[in-house]
Amino acid sequence: MGERHALRSRLLRLRREVARFGTVGALGFLVNVAVFNLCIHGLGLAPVRSGVIATAVAIATNYLGNRYWTYRHADKNRVRREAGLFLLFSGIGLVIENGALAVSHYGLGLTSPLADNIAKNVVGLGVATVFRFWSYRTWVFRGEHAGGRAGRAASAPGGLLGRLPAEEQREDRRVLLK
Repeated sequence: MGERHALRSRLLRLRREVARFGTVGALGFLVNVAVFNLCIHGLGLAPVRSGVIATAVAIATNYLGNRYWTYRHADKNRVRREAGLFLLFSGIGLVIENGALAVSHYGLGLTSPLADNIAKNVVGLGVATVFRFWSYRTWVFRGEHAGGRAGRAASAPGGLLGRLPAEEQREDRRVLLK
């Protein structure tokens, strides 16, 4: 019974984390698409250059959202290290995302605005998002949300519950009492 309850608690916490990450990502997606199309159609920049600029702006937006909302409980004592890792993994995601655009546009010759948007903002961004979620939660925003010792301690009764905001303490207690 205790193991089942602990598993349920972890799954609920993961669901909240994925929902918050997705919300931040949706905002980043809107920023990414808007800046990408503004750079291509408004400024006349090349597709990959526009993609890199758009992704960089979205990365900044996503860092703020993830740091101060999705992973607000993560250890704040290592912000420099966190920001460096965030930029590293975001840079890898940038290469994945814009690599799909480059292959489509220059390699396959699919050069329409629709093809560019699908290659970058659907295929590339989709693969990059999965990579980013895994890398951010595993390496960047480590703390109560992660599956490590701190994550297990947080789901245990009397663990890290006291460090959570009142709203999440109530949610966690409700889960623990069921």
